[in-house]
Amino acid sequence: MSDPKNIKRRGMMLVLSSPSGAGKTTISRKLLERDDNLKMSISATTRAPRPGEVDGEDYIFMSDEKFADMVNKNEFLEYATVFDNSYGTPFGPVEAALKMGKDVLFDVDRQGTQQLHGRAGDDLVRVFILPPSKDELECRLRWRDQDSEEVIITRMAQASDEMGHYDEYDYIVVNVDREDSVDDVHTILKAERMKKTRRDGLYDFVRGLCK
Repeated sequence: MSDPKNIKRRGMMLVLSSPSGAGKTTISRKLLERDDNLKMSISATTRAPRPGEVDGEDYIFMSDEKFADMVNKNEFLEYATVFDNSYGTPFGPVEAALKMGKDVLFDVDRQGTQQLHGRAGDDLVRVFILPPSKDELECRLRWRDQDSEEVIITRMAQASDEMGHYDEYDYIVVNVDREDSVDDVHTILKAERMKKTRRDGLYDFVRGLCK
């Protein structure tokens, strides 16, 4: 007899990318508060902790030497150097979560997304967050008061290049209103979970219904 409990699902990787300051980190945090089956991928980084950041929760902080050793051992799903600091996603914890049916959220840039796409295949769903305007993006960068004028100019130039590659993503969300954007991304997540290709045991369940 067909039993829907026999339908299992492998977890997926949900990537949120955006230019710096467009809101992906805030949207990520709100999404995690809403959804118990979603966990954040914790990146390793060689940069120094910012005020309030906790090692092992916000990032895994490590030396340049340790990071290079992990790269050599192919222990990252993706890695990159951004503004003289290195970032990477350890493979082991992500694969363990996917096997348990947990979805893993990634807050990475375009370069990281490309690397994930090359390794993750159908496990990956890519969402790009756009700002409502370039003026608003610059305003948000200045409001954070974390970067020098030189860095802000560099980030704005980089943003133009990143936004030009929007068509490499599966979904686009324009972040005019934060709560609306969180709703949009959560809708994407729920719809992707229902895809027949993600649901192991569905074929046998339907066969049982049709007997």
